[in-house]
Amino acid sequence: MSAHIPKPWLFSQLNQDPRSATGQKLRWGIVATGAIANLVAEDLSQLEDAELYAVSSRTQEAATAFATARGFGKAYSDDDGVPGYQRLFDDPAVDVVYVATPHAQHFEIVKAALLAGKHVLCEKALTINAREAAALAKLAQEQKLFLMEAVWSRFLPSIQRALHIAASGELGDVQWVSADLGFPAPYSPTARLWSPAAGGGALLDITVYPMLWALGTLGFPQAVTAVASLNDDGVDSQNALTLSYANGAQAQLTSSLLAHGPRNATVAGSLGFLQTNGSINNPRGISVRSGWDEPRTERFDVVGIGYTYELREVTRCIQQGLTESPVMPLEHSVNTMRIFDGVRSQLGIRYPNDAR
Repeated sequence: MSAHIPKPWLFSQLNQDPRSATGQKLRWGIVATGAIANLVAEDLSQLEDAELYAVSSRTQEAATAFATARGFGKAYSDDDGVPGYQRLFDDPAVDVVYVATPHAQHFEIVKAALLAGKHVLCEKALTINAREAAALAKLAQEQKLFLMEAVWSRFLPSIQRALHIAASGELGDVQWVSADLGFPAPYSPTARLWSPAAGGGALLDITVYPMLWALGTLGFPQAVTAVASLNDDGVDSQNALTLSYANGAQAQLTSSLLAHGPRNATVAGSLGFLQTNGSINNPRGISVRSGWDEPRTERFDVVGIGYTYELREVTRCIQQGLTESPVMPLEHSVNTMRIFDGVRSQLGIRYPNDAR
């Protein structure tokens, strides 16, 4: 195995059907009823050992509509000054919660869940900054509860296969990585993607995907340099990062809320390279080329939308009494937020949470 590849990224359950039960059934609660919550709930329903138990929203109308559409038994909302998510956490039957609110709300809600004795899967980015992420990691350990950032792509068969290939030495020493992800997001000052108060911008919302390819094949960098386009609200609409490593390796990562891109990832080594076929956050194929030989292509299917794999990992870890995933450890989430903190410092991006 190449010395560059961090072992925790490699998933030993690579060929397991994520729908198959791995232990006792867990009762799930979901906080928020937006688009990502709907997608995750759809995949969660495919797990044999998952019970769709409760959902919370600010309004009873939204909570009830979601529960009815997705088959949840209970629907909680804000009542008499008590947030709906707290009412969900106060339900003793809930085993684990998935937090799907905007980034800036993660710290407060995840903290409340952990203090209520609930295991947590929290949508990426785990928090707004490294200080908040480190505090949640510490609290989860103190409470002896499971906590994981929901970087779903990390568990996909295609990406795991690419990381295994890079780690095997087939590509030789990995020398450079490039990855991009972008789409034009219509501007609205109140939209989550464009709101500084919500932690909006390309960095926290989509840079995690290009970053996955660099960190998963080269590890954490020695230095990061960044350039970006900021709008009048101080939100990064586009950014480009260069990650540098002590051995001379480099990664170039581009994220954009302004333009479509090829959404490709390339991992290049001294003996060959691999490239993704399809978007880097859920590629359906990988082309691998050794030297000047003809490339081979490996193709992949996914179960459900693709969230089933991270949901299986969360379920398995909780059933086995683990407080964090060996594939997605909390240290990685905290260190990634440290990278993003450094990038924001270079770019002059500030969020209200930073002042707390």
